[in-house]
Amino acid sequence: MINLLDLDQAAMSAFFTERGEKPFRAKQTLRWIHHHLASRVEEMTDLAKTTREMLAHDAEIRAPIVMRDSIASDSTRKWLLDVGNGNAVDAVYIPEDDRGTLCISSQAGCALDCAFCATGKQGFNRNLTPAEIIGQLWHANRTLLADGVSAPWVAHGRHPITNVVMMGMGEPLANFDNVVTALHIMLDDNGYGLSRRRVTLSTSGLVPALDRLREACPVALAVSLHAPNDRLRDELVPINRKYPLSQLLDACLRYIERAPRDFVTFEYVMLDHINDTPAQARELVALVRDVPCKLNLIPFNPFPNTEFRTSSRTRIIAFQKILQDAGLVATIRKTRGDDIDAACGQLAGQVQDKTKRRLMRLQPLNMH
Repeated sequence: MINLLDLDQAAMSAFFTERGEKPFRAKQTLRWIHHHLASRVEEMTDLAKTTREMLAHDAEIRAPIVMRDSIASDSTRKWLLDVGNGNAVDAVYIPEDDRGTLCISSQAGCALDCAFCATGKQGFNRNLTPAEIIGQLWHANRTLLADGVSAPWVAHGRHPITNVVMMGMGEPLANFDNVVTALHIMLDDNGYGLSRRRVTLSTSGLVPALDRLREACPVALAVSLHAPNDRLRDELVPINRKYPLSQLLDACLRYIERAPRDFVTFEYVMLDHINDTPAQARELVALVRDVPCKLNLIPFNPFPNTEFRTSSRTRIIAFQKILQDAGLVATIRKTRGDDIDAACGQLAGQVQDKTKRRLMRLQPLNMH
């Protein structure tokens, strides 16, 4: 069975053409799945009966199974999703007054092994399919609407999710083809119709893939920097040993030429007495001075057995002031979802223990 969530417009058109159907059926079907959030072919009432019969025989709409739905005291919401073979991923909804943001995972686990990241400590299991990636957005919109989420844009007929950040589990550019397919569906007017400015991809710095993304589907870009020099970044973000900062920053400058925003967001996790000194702040200023950018300072979110500690508020503010005094835009990220382990860097913290054992027990029941 073909999972229709796997198909962007080009693939959907090919699917219908191969079966002797008119190409416009692809647009109709995409709209039913992603605009109307249909879960069954039978709901697609403006398709001919014979077309619906063909779809029911050859295809299905199958998103990842929800294993846990957690809501934090600040209304952040995290879904733990079963993607088979003992693997689970997280998707996190962050409600704000002017937007609804969904943080999406792209891999089960991660191979990059950044020193301060819970997902990296889980190890890499596999890439997610387009259906498993876009299925997170499909599920979030369906669930929030069913639960009666309120927002001005929802009252005017828009979906609850207005912004997507590819900042969940995994390195998106290491799953390039599947991520780009999902991005196409997010941006397609017959899909979710999101602006490229409202979709942000975060990468640790896979330079060749970043250049490919520039040509294939340039969306807003965030780069996990976390260090002001190669020596420290080699330790914190091991991919730096292959693509050092000079190559990464050059790739950022190339990317901006095609990007929907005229700057890159550099993410910088604040690690106590590791990367948060005044001297390192000044070194960071010198490093990024020639790259149009904003810096997002992220208080470290501890997870079990980590060696790192969170920088004090005093040290973070002092670090920020040095950046701002040098003329850079530097913000401090507000931590969300702490009480459900949904904060930045915490994803997969629960998959490694009780939940993963539960997944392994359930796995024969969930095989497709």
